[in-house]
Amino acid sequence: MRAAYSDVELEALMADVESDVVERKAAFDGDVPRAVRQAICAFANDLPDRRRAGVVFIGVRDDGTPAGLEINDALLLKLAHCKTDGNILPLPAMTVGKHTLRGADVAVVTVVPADSPPVRFQGRIWIRVGPRRAVASAQDERILNEKRRHGDAPFDARPLHGATLADLDLPRFQYLYLPRAFDAEVLARNDRTLEERLAATKMIAGVEDPIPTVLGVLMLSGAYVQFLRFAGADRADPIVDSARFDGPVTDALRDLDSMLRGHIRTSVEIGSGPAEIRRATYPLPALQELARNAVMHRAYETSNSPVQVTWFTDRVEIISPGGPYGDVSAETFGQPGRLDYRNPNLADAMRVSGLVQRYGVGIPRARRELHANNQEEPEFEVDARRVRCVVRVRADWPGNLPAAP
Repeated sequence: MRAAYSDVELEALMADVESDVVERKAAFDGDVPRAVRQAICAFANDLPDRRRAGVVFIGVRDDGTPAGLEINDALLLKLAHCKTDGNILPLPAMTVGKHTLRGADVAVVTVVPADSPPVRFQGRIWIRVGPRRAVASAQDERILNEKRRHGDAPFDARPLHGATLADLDLPRFQYLYLPRAFDAEVLARNDRTLEERLAATKMIAGVEDPIPTVLGVLMLSGAYVQFLRFAGADRADPIVDSARFDGPVTDALRDLDSMLRGHIRTSVEIGSGPAEIRRATYPLPALQELARNAVMHRAYETSNSPVQVTWFTDRVEIISPGGPYGDVSAETFGQPGRLDYRNPNLADAMRVSGLVQRYGVGIPRARRELHANNQEEPEFEVDARRVRCVVRVRADWPGNLPAAP
C-alpha cells in the first residue's frame, strides 16, 4: 500500500486534475474546512480500493496551479486538527506537511486508507466517486463493511510493517517447510514463484505487497521463549540456569525441549520383581505440550513479554501473555471441547512443522501424561492479561519425602 509520496510524485498528482485520489483547495476558509474533512473521510474509506494514500492540497487551484497561499504554522495546525477534533471517526491515519511544489509552498494532507472502514464524518460515510466526493449509499456501506471484515484478519496473518523478505529464512521455507506442507508431486508440478508460495502459505501479505506477516516472522525468523531455573521454590532464590530461545518457532521450541530434557531427573526403584521401575520428576511430553500451547495461543499483538518457563524445586511454571480468546473464557479454560484460536495460521504452521499433532489435544494429553506419572493435574490461573500454568513435582519424588529416621 502506498502511504507516502515523493515531491516529484506530489507534483504529478497536483497536475492530474482527473485523479480520484486528489482534492485541491486554493484556501482554507469558508466552507473549505468542512469539505476537507469530508475528503479526508472519503480517502480513508477508499471505496475504489486503490490501496494508495489520498492527498488534499491546500493552496492549489482546481486546475492544479499554485494559488500563492501563505503556508504557516497556524494553517498546518488547523489541518492537523481535522484528525483530532472528534468529527471523523474512527480517527484517520494522516500526515500534514509543507512542501514546495512547482515553485510554490503548498500544504499537503496525506490520508492512508483505513484498516477498518467505514469511516464517518459527523455520522455520515463519505466516499470518492471519480474526482468528486459523495455520501455513501447502502450498497457502498455494505462494500465497506465487507472490506472491514476482510481486514479483520487474525493478527498472525497481518503484515509486520518494517520487516522485509531479508528478515525471513527463505532456505528454511523452501527446503524444510514447503516439503512438509505439500505433497512432493504437487510441489514438482507447481510453477509458482517463491513470492507466490510465501503468499499462499501466509508468510507474506501478498505477491504485490511482499511484507512478511507475523506468522512469517515467527516461523522463519523470530520467536522468543525464556527459561529460568531457581535453586529453591521462590523467585528470590539464586538462579542456577537460564536461557533465551529465539529464532524460528521450530528451533526455539526444540531448543527448549533439550533444556527441559536436561533438567528432568529420573529415579530408579528396585522392587521384588525382575524389572526396575523408572520414574521422572516430570513427563517430558506433558511439559512439551503445555509450552507449545503457550507459544501457539499467546497474544503477540498486545505484549512484548516472552513465554516464560520457570523451574522451581517443587514445580514448573509456564506463563503465556494474553488471556483467553474467543469461545474460551476464564471459567471454561481447559474444558474438553472448548477451544478457539487467537493465532489460527500459527497453529496450522506448527502442525505442518510437526510441533503439534492435532488441534485441541494439548491440555488433555498433558493431563494424561501427568496422571500416568502419578502427578497432579496442571493448575491454571487465567485472567485477561495472561495464563499461568503450574505443574507440581511428583509428591513421592525422593526430594519431597521426609528424611529417614
